[in-house]
Amino acid sequence: MWRRGADLDGYVANFVETEQILRSNGFTASFVQVRGSIPLLWEQIVDLTYKPSFQIVRPEDGPKVAERHFFDLGKKYGSVLAVDLINKHGSEGRLGERFANAMQPILSDNIRYVQFDFHKICGHIHFERLSLLYDQIEDYLKNHRYFLLDMKREKVEEQTGVVRTNCIDCLDRTNVTQSMIGRKMLERQLNKIGIFNANDTIGAFPFFDASFKILWANHGDDISIQYSGTPALKGDFVRCGNRTIEGIVKDLWNASARYYLNNFADGTKQDAIDLLQGHYIASVSRDLASPVQPGGLEAFASMKLASALVLTGLVFAMISLRRARNDWRHLLLSLVWAGLTVGIGAFVKANGKTFTNRPRLLKSRH
Repeated sequence: MWRRGADLDGYVANFVETEQILRSNGFTASFVQVRGSIPLLWEQIVDLTYKPSFQIVRPEDGPKVAERHFFDLGKKYGSVLAVDLINKHGSEGRLGERFANAMQPILSDNIRYVQFDFHKICGHIHFERLSLLYDQIEDYLKNHRYFLLDMKREKVEEQTGVVRTNCIDCLDRTNVTQSMIGRKMLERQLNKIGIFNANDTIGAFPFFDASFKILWANHGDDISIQYSGTPALKGDFVRCGNRTIEGIVKDLWNASARYYLNNFADGTKQDAIDLLQGHYIASVSRDLASPVQPGGLEAFASMKLASALVLTGLVFAMISLRRARNDWRHLLLSLVWAGLTVGIGAFVKANGKTFTNRPRLLKSRH
């Protein structure tokens, strides 16, 4: 979560270009999609809550940043269709409204924007309702096609536009949606080169269908592991075609793992990335950026210590409560321990940002 949104130049976090390639009967076909964080200046600072609130940074620069981002996409890919999968309500809805407003001035024949509330429409199990989204973008996919070389290595079709999909992390909802689009375009390509008849679908060929699902599920897991530290959520639908009990249990486990990594590991990981990519340059010169040294409460805040104190308070509260049968003074003592435990918990919650693992390296000015 330490990398969200875009920078002033319009480059976004978790930008991934995916090219689906088919080779068969001498033909070579491909279809390109991209994903990336919402191209505004925003952040989501971890604070021990499961879903930290979104903060818009320098909102006056948002439209310019979005314009730069889509101008760059246009130079690379031609036409761009932005598919926004975030919720229309709550904090996601407010961020989505900012995104929609930033898109309005730049909409044109070459830049389209579609908002699709994935969670409201599909819920947690009805992903087949993505057909409603496909109905909205089918004309775009038909008009901008895909890339195809025939047996003579001559270009038969050319892709003239790209679908840019985003949710909040650009992982789970995005994976499901991109795999649906990839499936539809692959069916078009197979029909074009004569392997499929007009009404054939990938689902009619079980082995091929299973291979396609595994391909996209592994692809989604690789992106998710790099960005969040865990495999993708909702991967059972991509891998199996429907939600399963095992998949839901895995999602709960991965969601818990993401919570831990977000709050207690990703700050150090971000420092390593910044150091590796040259955003922070180590130097003996004092004029260059230097690690941020924690001060005040942050210098002493320790989640391990706080957890140990809470656990100790609970244990002593229970021991005192059991002894209260013989001596009422132990009842008061148990209340003291319980109060201390609740107080520590409330203090940690109120100062959640201080107890998280934060990046310590400043970016170099050079």
